[in-house]
Amino acid sequence: MSNSLGRHVLAEIYECSFDILNDREKVERIMVNAALEAGAEIREVVFHKFSPQGVSGVVVISESHLAIHTWPELGYAAVDVFTCGERVNPWDACNYVTEQFKSGHMTATEIKRGIVEDPKEAVNL
Repeated sequence: MSNSLGRHVLAEIYECSFDILNDREKVERIMVNAALEAGAEIREVVFHKFSPQGVSGVVVISESHLAIHTWPELGYAAVDVFTCGERVNPWDACNYVTEQFKSGHMTATEIKRGIVEDPKEAVNL
């Protein structure tokens, strides 16, 4: 039996509000609140506004991170939510962001990170 150290959700968020995706303060607030909605503990927050448009940022949490890059002109945001441990659910954060961006469509994939063998099984190899 294998266990993972964490869950990494890669979200493709489409048909979002241009005005939200192009506003650094709004994107930052939504990402911070997404981390809190998922029950994470925030450590650091860094966001940058690009010219003429777009925002990138990261919310470092004790359980790992949330990251984003927006393309307001396309109504699109790429969002990664990586959480370690069982307490924080990355889907809670992704669903919150999707709703707050007024998205018309979101697809996402979850990847298990840090697949480790059960130490009891490793002894039997």
